[in-house]
Amino acid sequence: MRLLMGLYEADRVVTQQAGSRIPARAGQVLSVVEEAAESAKLWCGAAAVMAAFGGWRGRKAAAAGVAALAVAQLVSNGLGKQLAERPRPPKEWFPHDEVDDRPDSSSFPSGHTAAAVAFTAAVAPTWPAAGIACAVPTVLVAVERVQSGAHYASDVAAGAGIGLISGWLTRQTPYLLLRHWL
Repeated sequence: MRLLMGLYEADRVVTQQAGSRIPARAGQVLSVVEEAAESAKLWCGAAAVMAAFGGWRGRKAAAAGVAALAVAQLVSNGLGKQLAERPRPPKEWFPHDEVDDRPDSSSFPSGHTAAAVAFTAAVAPTWPAAGIACAVPTVLVAVERVQSGAHYASDVAAGAGIGLISGWLTRQTPYLLLRHWL
């Protein structure tokens, strides 16, 4: 029980610190990146660019990224949020008005983070340079979700875990199917 209380307290502290310590200009940059990632626009745009200009490797990376993103969204938003029903962090923890513009859905897990990490994790093995390029906005989206008051740090960590598993599963599915059918 003591460990659980310690984890809850650490989650609270990290969430409050992110909301109050990140400079306003940095918060504005984070908001722009999050807005671009809303409804997977950023990741679908990245996939389109990869498919159009990356040849065979770009098309393969884009397809893997979009598939992983879809799996992560299904797991995080379609399943996780329905089961968890965790309230968003308290508004009074955040000294800025971004906290007024957050969803009403469950806080756990972060679907934005799950999608971003899934896309990046699926792209990176096929096209490492594109994976590195995608990692930058992925990290910014994850930080923004806590900084804006939309999520606790643990929601973002859970979303990242879902994203990593979705990316791995998406990349392994063809091999698993071939092993099963051969």
